[in-house]
Amino acid sequence: LFLPLQSQLSQALNGLSDRAKEAKEFLVQLRNMVQQIQENSVEFEACLVAQCDALIDALNRRKAQLLSRVNKEHEHKLKVVRDQISHCTVKLRQTTGLMEYCLEVIKENDPSGFLQISDALIRRVHLTEDQWGKGTLTPRMTTDFDLNLDNAPLLQSIHQLDFVQMKVSSPVPAPPILQLEECCTHNNSATLSWKQPPLSTVQVEGYILELDDGNGGQFREVYVGKETMCTVDGLHFNSTYSARVKAFNKTGVSPYSKTLVLQTSEDTQSEEQTLPFPVPLERSQLRRMSPFSSTLNLQPSFPGRSYFELRSSAHQLSLHSSLQSLNSAGEPIAWFSFDPGSAHADIIFSNDNLTVTCNSYDDRVVLGKTGFSKGLHYWELSIDRYDNHPDPAFGVARIDVLKDAMLGKDDKAWAMYVDNNRSWFMHNNSHTNRTEGGITKGATVGVLLDLTRRTLTFSINEDQQGPVAFENLEGLFFPAVSLNRNVQV
Repeated sequence: LFLPLQSQLSQALNGLSDRAKEAKEFLVQLRNMVQQIQENSVEFEACLVAQCDALIDALNRRKAQLLSRVNKEHEHKLKVVRDQISHCTVKLRQTTGLMEYCLEVIKENDPSGFLQISDALIRRVHLTEDQWGKGTLTPRMTTDFDLNLDNAPLLQSIHQLDFVQMKVSSPVPAPPILQLEECCTHNNSATLSWKQPPLSTVQVEGYILELDDGNGGQFREVYVGKETMCTVDGLHFNSTYSARVKAFNKTGVSPYSKTLVLQTSEDTQSEEQTLPFPVPLERSQLRRMSPFSSTLNLQPSFPGRSYFELRSSAHQLSLHSSLQSLNSAGEPIAWFSFDPGSAHADIIFSNDNLTVTCNSYDDRVVLGKTGFSKGLHYWELSIDRYDNHPDPAFGVARIDVLKDAMLGKDDKAWAMYVDNNRSWFMHNNSHTNRTEGGITKGATVGVLLDLTRRTLTFSINEDQQGPVAFENLEGLFFPAVSLNRNVQV
């Protein structure tokens, strides 16, 4: 009796063990869902805020137009009334003068003199009285504004605005997003990868990839199909190509994606291969055999501006000259993403780790995945959301920087923190170089790390912000950002 019961209990335990194992796996799945819900919530919230902000901007523009019409009506009414005041004042002055003259004539004791002018004066008095006829003493303009703003349809539309309506997308596809971290060049080949925006629900039938001729010429179609990755072979060596992609369906064609600039390798052979353009394409597995360079950009839809284009922008001399020297070296562009492994637990990642925000109202730090110890590096960050005037910080840091305080609070970070009006440089909790000019939603913050000159410089919307921020930098530095719940980068 003992052995059968023991076997039965063992079998029962095996079944219970399987259920426990399934429960553990289910808990892992639920925890992953928590993270995914947080990321999706942040992304959807950002989209919702952007859509509502667009409506508010449109309403503000319409308000300005309507106010302009009211002001024009106001000026017109004033002009009509002032002209009538001026005209009536002149006539009244003439009438008063005639009355005073007639009274003096009546007082005259010379009958013969009176008889000579009396008829003429009587006619003049009657003529002047007739000039004050009907309508002369009636205002030509009313004081009321005969305008009535019909806002009932708009208010009804606002009340009817709902998430079901917000999910209804345009029948034309949205512009694709280039997967910057998956795009690369190798020798005279370039691999491009793209995707649809995360919240887009419009069906896409295919994509059209276009490249220029490597010399700033016109764009030409090099691929049409359903794939979201394409390798272009047979390009010219040591050339700069611009690439863009658009989506299409039965309804029509989307706008183009942002433009990405690609640099092919220098030719190691004695003569460059000169194949006709465009060349036949082949679909290949993505290989990061030769990244563009160590120069990076965090924006998920960055327009692919190369150093050649940055050189002509409105940077001040130090930033301008650094980029110019970089351009003369022929360095191309590569990309990096934020690093979930080293970030504070409150940081929320989305958009393939190219976009970050935070769960906490306190400042939290996140680093880029790539560290730099030499060379010249420039990257930009886009402010996707900016609420309640926080002061995010941007710069570089050591790998062991404090993750639960503003960037620059310790001696392992060199940063610029900025609000909507001004900025400061900060290192080891020391604030320097207050500079007027801040950020708003949609602003771009640029970071130029020159480890040849050992300097760090910042820009806002392509204008250098303050002087050279830090000098004598040496060692390994990671791109770094600190932000709280009110900011998305």
